[in-house]
Amino acid sequence: MNFKAKNLKKKYDGFELDIPKLEIESGDIFGFAGNNGAGKTTFLRLCLDLIRADDGRVLSNDKDVAEYEDWKEYTGSYLDEGFLVDFLTPEEYFDLVVCLHDMSDQEIEKSLNRFNDLFNGGVLGQNKYIRDMSTGNKSKVGIASALLFYPDVILLDEPFANLDPTSRKILSNLLIEINNNGDKTMIISSHDIANVADLCTRIAILEDGKIIRDIQTSDKTYEKLREYFEVEKS
Repeated sequence: MNFKAKNLKKKYDGFELDIPKLEIESGDIFGFAGNNGAGKTTFLRLCLDLIRADDGRVLSNDKDVAEYEDWKEYTGSYLDEGFLVDFLTPEEYFDLVVCLHDMSDQEIEKSLNRFNDLFNGGVLGQNKYIRDMSTGNKSKVGIASALLFYPDVILLDEPFANLDPTSRKILSNLLIEINNNGDKTMIISSHDIANVADLCTRIAILEDGKIIRDIQTSDKTYEKLREYFEVEKS
């Protein structure tokens, strides 16, 4: 599934997201790197039709997300805790997610087993509502829910932010494995440049609502990103 932005603009007071052209191909693990306020979350919200653009379009599999809804069937996403139904347990929430997709009990069990290392015994079987869980475990529930039904397109906003170092590495490896097994299209936003460099096949740096660099990753990507953001901070 490809993903495209054409002449995309969204204005707020004192800020404008302006992306004339962006194409993300099937199989890409595309990273948006940028400081807070750069426009990463705004872009993802436009991709999910949670907000409407002032101009331009976002296309998923060559269809405008604002005009068609079939993209929802193959798109998994988690942006923040607002996506969760926090008065449910994780098990109840996962049941709600799979109700929207045609999955057998066997498929659900197999899918959940993929997250055993990430959950690390702290998510399932705890007899807790999501609202009573730690911030990190809430993030794990949200991320797992986005991946649960084997979507072809995956959008995650700051997925590493609330995770401990071990969980960050587990998640990164899990996303790479998922992509290798299914040629997925992933868009990952983060200001954690180490994890983005480790995970993504392509990275765009977003600054003040504009893409200022778009690079294929290499063994020198982390060094380049670190140099850029250190200059920005100084």
